[in-house]
Amino acid sequence: MNEVVKAIFERNSCRNFSPAPIGEEQVEILVKAALAAPSAVNRQPWHIIAITNKQLLEEMDQHILDCIKADNEDWYKRMIERGGKIFYNAPCLIVIAKDDSDYAALDAGIVSQNVALAAHSMGLGNVICGMARSAFDGVKGEEFKKRMNFPEGYVFGMSVCVGMAISGKEPHEHDMKKVTYVK
Repeated sequence: MNEVVKAIFERNSCRNFSPAPIGEEQVEILVKAALAAPSAVNRQPWHIIAITNKQLLEEMDQHILDCIKADNEDWYKRMIERGGKIFYNAPCLIVIAKDDSDYAALDAGIVSQNVALAAHSMGLGNVICGMARSAFDGVKGEEFKKRMNFPEGYVFGMSVCVGMAISGKEPHEHDMKKVTYVK
């Protein structure tokens, strides 16, 4: 089996990271993998933001938890039971900001998959994290955008938490009932 297919089959969502930082070279490779993603008409409607600032990650994490608590107490309790961390202590968050063009959301998803597969191929745990969207809600969210140098007119598209996995799990089972072959 070739290495790309093997990475796709073996990759899983990590929700238990070591707080130890990852190397700058590793972050740079993840950024380059993000930029290598294909996009509709090669528009590249994204801006990649690599966050390794622990304080900023912790502030964003807490803001998201506060937003969840204000919106849905049951969901908040579930998150607290799972450790109370949206980013699972990951030392790196790759944020994909996107413009408002027609295919930007799809393209951001492709970027996140590139990052996740690249991270896995480098032996790093990762999880694609849509919940990071809540970090950009309200006045505090605007503050985060400024601190992260979000380009004008861009919004959150997707993100990927990356770091050394403390523990792992098996990849999910393939559900062949979700496949139709037309010959």
